[in-house]
Amino acid sequence: MDFARAFSYIFEDQDWLKKVGIAALVFLIPVLGPITVLGWSLTVTKRLIDGQTTDLLPGWDNFSDHMTLGFKAFVVGFAYSLPVTVMSSCTNILPILAENMSGDTYETVMMITGVVSICFSCLMIIYSIFLGLVTPVAYAKVAVTGEIGAGFRFGEIFGMIKAAPGAYVLVLVGSIAAGFLASLGLIACVIGVIFTSALATAIMAHFYGQAYNTAKAAQPAL
Repeated sequence: MDFARAFSYIFEDQDWLKKVGIAALVFLIPVLGPITVLGWSLTVTKRLIDGQTTDLLPGWDNFSDHMTLGFKAFVVGFAYSLPVTVMSSCTNILPILAENMSGDTYETVMMITGVVSICFSCLMIIYSIFLGLVTPVAYAKVAVTGEIGAGFRFGEIFGMIKAAPGAYVLVLVGSIAAGFLASLGLIACVIGVIFTSALATAIMAHFYGQAYNTAKAAQPAL
């Protein structure tokens, strides 16, 4: 795993500013924009896994291909994030129900709400770490195969994480660094955030490809 390479490869492309700039503009399209940019970035993952070492950053000639790949990855990511959504919803519903109660019943419900919130918060932290490890593998598998189902081959996914746990921990660290980079765009208001967010997705995609290759190399040959 080459941590710095995930950041530097972008700037080796002579047209990087144009490509990332277009990605930033695509981000502005409601719903489909972020999905398409996700597919665009995962093309980097696929190219890296296929053994390509140069010209990793894709252009925008194949917009529909980026959108299709992004949609498949979005479905996988959405499915994995559902438990967090459910836990968060349960935590928010209880206080609303308590508003129509009074006296001891209200106090009891609020106490239960507090306990449930603490439990769910702990579970969400644990599950978020789980997501941080599993999602990069799932996305990479979707990128390589072009199949939504590949993102749910749990035996293969956990096998890859087990083969190279350090690589996927580094991806977690990389996601934090990329997130920090994206937040720097706040200095330049909305446009800056969109541009740095597009940049961050390209960075993360390179980490996904690197980790996938590292895990594959660490697995015993069949």
